[in-house]
Amino acid sequence: MKISILSDNHGYLDEQILKYLRDSDEIWLAGDIGSENILDQLEHLTGRLRAVSGNIDGSKVRIRTEENCIFRLDGETILMTHIAGKPPSYNRRVRNLIAEYEPKILVCGHSHILRVENDKTNGLLFINPGACGHHGFHKIRTLIQFELEQGKPKNMKVIELGKRGIKKG
Repeated sequence: MKISILSDNHGYLDEQILKYLRDSDEIWLAGDIGSENILDQLEHLTGRLRAVSGNIDGSKVRIRTEENCIFRLDGETILMTHIAGKPPSYNRRVRNLIAEYEPKILVCGHSHILRVENDKTNGLLFINPGACGHHGFHKIRTLIQFELEQGKPKNMKVIELGKRGIKKG
């Protein structure tokens, strides 16, 4: 199963992003979506969209998303939220969710910092795909793709989408 993870669109979605998402089985969107239109486009693009709202998202996006998305896929529990902190020092809300649900994968956004780390303290894989929009301090727009096989991420790769602030076509 091919998974694509993106975050911090801030209302931006272009053809370059879409071309990487087209062959995904699932898209996971880790907040700061910025527009209902982004949700509409991604829902129609592939088989399944899982999305959480971020701190910049208004009521129209919040109605269609969750603060925390907790689900089982391929036998493992996955937790996705927008603001988590960083391994192993997560915020209190996320620490409580980890204790309750024992996820093997934690996906978040917010920081605009691309980070994938094996969190041995909490027994999970931490994934922040960076930011794919143009707002923020990140220099390069990114997303992450991998294959999920028997609950384990395989063949993970970072997709660089170009510099922040330069909008093409």
